[in-house]
Amino acid sequence: MTLAIRDVPHDPRSAAAVRRELSRELGARRVSADLTDDVEILVSELVGNAVRYANPLPGGVLRIAWELARNDEGHEVTLRVTDGGAIDAAGFPHQMDAPLDSETGRGLRIVATLASDWGVDTEAPGQSVWAVLRRKSTPLEVA
Repeated sequence: MTLAIRDVPHDPRSAAAVRRELSRELGARRVSADLTDDVEILVSELVGNAVRYANPLPGGVLRIAWELARNDEGHEVTLRVTDGGAIDAAGFPHQMDAPLDSETGRGLRIVATLASDWGVDTEAPGQSVWAVLRRKSTPLEVA
């Protein structure tokens, strides 16, 4: 099991930086490309939503955590993005019914589609949105 926690700036560019770091780590641990691709999408959505709809934690940061676990069945990746809480009262993380041609509003629907499970934890001083992805191993993968 591998756990990593990083504080990153409350800035849209942080999504790309976290995505690159996480992709390198998963590649080094021989996680399948399809799981890695889905993890990259999810971390981008979670960080993007936190920057767009939430306040930063003290110090102007977001806290990003991920955990990789491997068992006989395959890999499991848990992602968690913690921010300083919603900018407004209506901003509690929830799925929206955004039209397909909308430029925003589909992030948590994407998370719900790709993740095995996801949710929101409220904690002082903010909130965390988390997602779990599970994939069975293929015969070519090694620990």
